Amino acid sequence: MKRRLLLVSNSTLHGGGYLQHCQQQIQDFFGKEVKRILFVPYALHDRDAYTKTARDKFKTLGYEVDSVHETPEPVDAVRKAEGIFIGGGNTFRLLKALYDNKLVTEIRKRVLEDGIPYMGSSAGTNVSTISINTTNDMPIVYPPTFAAIGLVPFNINPHYLDTDPNSKHMGETREQRIVQYHEEPETPCVLGLREGSMLLVEGNKATLLGSTKARLFQRGKQTTEYEPGSDLSFLLTDAQ
Repeated sequence: MKRRLLLVSNSTLHGGGYLQHCQQQIQDFFGKEVKRILFVPYALHDRDAYTKTARDKFKTLGYEVDSVHETPEPVDAVRKAEGIFIGGGNTFRLLKALYDNKLVTEIRKRVLEDGIPYMGSSAGTNVSTISINTTNDMPIVYPPTFAAIGLVPFNINPHYLDTDPNSKHMGETREQRIVQYHEEPETPCVLGLREGSMLLVEGNKATLLGSTKARLFQRGKQTTEYEPGSDLSFLLTDAQ
């Protein structure tokens, strides 16, 4: 399989600017062969402002950005793209727009069959997985299905937040919410990516990058912690 994915937990890390914490990984990922990146700003309402933010940042890294919302033919734009970046925001809004514009199947084909690099951040990472069932977002719109692009055979929870033992908040913790998901039958494993972490997928190899650990939830099993640099290739087998 040709897939090349960079799945980032968050666009901005506390104390830094937009994509600053992962800019080296972005340059390593897209390399010098890719000159133009197709940006998908559907997760935020103000697509023009969002595109400007992405365009300005990627320009400093040596890449030109075309936004899919600026073209009358989004499917054609995906077919011609050298690389794709789907930014964060509301996952439900993002997935609905991807289906409305008939891009889900097209992106899957370009990434899995043609091998163009796909970068996602937050919501853009969520939609790269099997489904958006483990997003943190409110369902502000209703996509036709929660099934997502399916570039990997598991789910991700971006911005994974550990339980604060000193908190007086009595609502469910993130861990409890993911456990609730796994109370349903035939649910795939969920990789909790803390802020500052990202997953690099190259073919059938997956490596945890970044500055923070990730937590893996598997139905009926104990959770497991993984350090940056860990080989998570076993997640790419359909047996999970």
